[in-house]
Amino acid sequence: MIIRRTSIVASTAPSTIGRAMLFALLALGTTGCETTTQSGSVGVNRSQLMLISAEQLDQMAAETYTKLSNEAAAKGDLNPDPAMTKRVRAIAARIEPQTKVFRPDAPAWPWQVNVIKSKELNAFCMPGGRIMFYSGLITQLDLTDDEIAVVMGHEIAHALREHSREQASQQIAAQTGLGVGAAVLGVGGAGADLAAQGYQALVATKFSRTDENEADLIGLELAARAGYNPRAGITLWKKMMQANAGNAPPEFLSTHPAEANRVQTIESLLPIVMPLYQAAVARGAAS
Repeated sequence: MIIRRTSIVASTAPSTIGRAMLFALLALGTTGCETTTQSGSVGVNRSQLMLISAEQLDQMAAETYTKLSNEAAAKGDLNPDPAMTKRVRAIAARIEPQTKVFRPDAPAWPWQVNVIKSKELNAFCMPGGRIMFYSGLITQLDLTDDEIAVVMGHEIAHALREHSREQASQQIAAQTGLGVGAAVLGVGGAGADLAAQGYQALVATKFSRTDENEADLIGLELAARAGYNPRAGITLWKKMMQANAGNAPPEFLSTHPAEANRVQTIESLLPIVMPLYQAAVARGAAS
């Protein structure tokens, strides 16, 4: 979320238009900060830089998800295993209502849950609750329902926190600032630049360590509240690290660094999330 003010000043100060664009960028950096979620039990409350509208990115997400689904369907790879699809959707159905703890509007999102037949170890949740699991993640790692729930909670957390929108905003701010400055100054073409940044954030997201940590925290709480054992986070990441041992990182790990201290972080959260899981069990929501 850092705007590199020093380099911008050095390159734009000599010109009037440069100073105007710098002012516009700094103004957006101030007014574009928001907190997208409530803190929950795990206490995520970081302010985020947002320079692109949620509506714009949501539209891109809908179009991208539909395109991906249609391409998979044309190949016969969309939900070819009814039992697996039913399993993943059942887990999602239990987690979705729990999102109200972090965002009261989230349960009413247009949730979609599908499975693509692929050897990739991958899963994601686009803005608006558009979830996609790759079958290889489940079959190759032999995931339990609890482990699937931890993955799903993590991916849903990215959508709740709008990390894709934040990343697109950071990319805009980290570059020259020309597109943002032009938008404020009424110069044409800025809208297209913003759209390009948003699309890139959706299809080629590489979340930061901060984003990943937040998704771990929120995801574990979501899984626990839905009645899935949060201890599965430990076994999940051990499986991930084993799958990555001696090989090039699989797609899932290329955007989700699986270090040993990640397991330690999950262990440190257990005193917070285990009571939520136990309460869910008492309500009859256990897996």
